[in-house]
Amino acid sequence: MTQRPLTVLISGGGIGGLAAALALRQRGIRVRVFERATELRDGGAGLHIWTNGTIALERLGVLREVLDTAPVQQVTHFGTWRGQLFGAWPVGEFVEKYGCPTIAVERSVLHRVLSAAVSAFPDDTEIRTGAAVVGFEQDETGVTVELSDGDRVRGDVLIGADGINGTIRNGLLGMQRPRYTGYIAWRGKAELRHPKIPPGTFYALFGNGTRFTFYDVAPGVVHWMSVANGAPGGQDDGDPRAMLAQRHHGWMSPIDEILAATPPEAIIRGDVLDRAPDKRWGTGRATLLGDAAHPITFNIGQGACQALEDALVLAEELDATDPVTALRRYEKQRRARTAGLQKVAWRIGRLGALENPLLIRLRELGMRAVWPWLVFRIAERDQIAYATRWRTPEPTRPLQKDGV
Repeated sequence: MTQRPLTVLISGGGIGGLAAALALRQRGIRVRVFERATELRDGGAGLHIWTNGTIALERLGVLREVLDTAPVQQVTHFGTWRGQLFGAWPVGEFVEKYGCPTIAVERSVLHRVLSAAVSAFPDDTEIRTGAAVVGFEQDETGVTVELSDGDRVRGDVLIGADGINGTIRNGLLGMQRPRYTGYIAWRGKAELRHPKIPPGTFYALFGNGTRFTFYDVAPGVVHWMSVANGAPGGQDDGDPRAMLAQRHHGWMSPIDEILAATPPEAIIRGDVLDRAPDKRWGTGRATLLGDAAHPITFNIGQGACQALEDALVLAEELDATDPVTALRRYEKQRRARTAGLQKVAWRIGRLGALENPLLIRLRELGMRAVWPWLVFRIAERDQIAYATRWRTPEPTRPLQKDGV
């Protein structure tokens, strides 16, 4: 145990920053969170949270609140744009196997649950909005951050959880442009009840240089994503639904109905960026967490899950030894864990971006051959089993919703 309560400064009030704040407060460590936005909220996109992520949420004590909204998934489907499957993963079995489900949830819901849990610690906890960290300096005894309003705040440790282009990352590692993957993602949310979208639905479909994924994130609410190759920096001129409908014309039902049910203001376009794994994340009393440390493309659904894992490991280490040693131990563990996931996500993204008909045919044949046993087995071993270190032996009640 540390000799006195530490004060940890966290730059960024997103899911990773709030999860870290919660994990630290649960161990008696003081936290001060600085968020540049004037309101503490996250975007409206959906998140796929594999069982390693829900195990982390259980450890943080918030899984049941998330499950009040989030559907529990039974089978995740992967196939071609025609709906011909090359793999179906019975993730519903993870409840019995690992004690926690795989789910999908609105990002805003998860953010709200984490925010409320952090705010339940009124003492030694501060969440300041409209306060961007614009610089920092450190010495042997602590770290001082400079805020956009000119205020300076002192603490023992600084965590950069402010994203792929965050101020703390740039200060620690230098200005490095993210890597553009070569494709763009359009994300949307539709209010739709459909017989082909029962509770716990997940489909990821591959086409010619484009993909479409959809899953329900709440009763009657469907999150979707359309991905296509293109140049970075573009913008949609007006309502993009006609363009998206044309792109996915003839695709498996109910994609056309999902797009038609989506209001144009609910569609978000963004270039998909990532980084190759970094050899270091921090120095002295400062380090990184989440996308600031290891941006992982959506292709394996592990971005939020890995940020949640980061938070737990960080808190464990800071609770056990001096800050500088703790941060280096945290980084060593988490770099080894996340580097491979970054690489796998990049490679799957390249497969999804194929446009050559022959290569697409080979992709389909290869996926049918290896996806059902090799990919699922490796993903379970590398992504999910890791988190069993945090499983409580006997939960007080089942963590899968009744009747789902």
